[in-house]
Amino acid sequence: MYHNILIPVSFDSERDVTAPMKLAEILGTPEGQVTLLHVVEHIPGYAISYMPEDYLTEARTAVQTELEAMAAKLPNARAVVIEGHSGRSILDWAETNKPDLIIVASHRPGMQDLLLGSTATQVVRHAKCAVHVVR
Repeated sequence: MYHNILIPVSFDSERDVTAPMKLAEILGTPEGQVTLLHVVEHIPGYAISYMPEDYLTEARTAVQTELEAMAAKLPNARAVVIEGHSGRSILDWAETNKPDLIIVASHRPGMQDLLLGSTATQVVRHAKCAVHVVR
């Protein structure tokens, strides 16, 4: 049983987080902590000038609200929104907060993943704790 479980959540894909959340319920202890983490990617400087002035604030608020609604479905769950590059930021957060387990969703790898690598691949290769990949 795990006491501190991290579930990275991506809203920009079709992946369903029901399976990772259910797995966290099964693998976690009653007094354990589950963290739903979303990483807001940085918008390049050339693109941000085309966005409405309050876009980042509104987007972050919307993501936080959605994540908190998801966290409310699990006991002892919390929602955390951070900024940065997805793979590196998840690993940095894990290094600081020391989860026992990371449950990450993955997609079927394609040619781009062979060249660039995916977030799940980066987490699996570099995390210092157990990682469970849900496909």
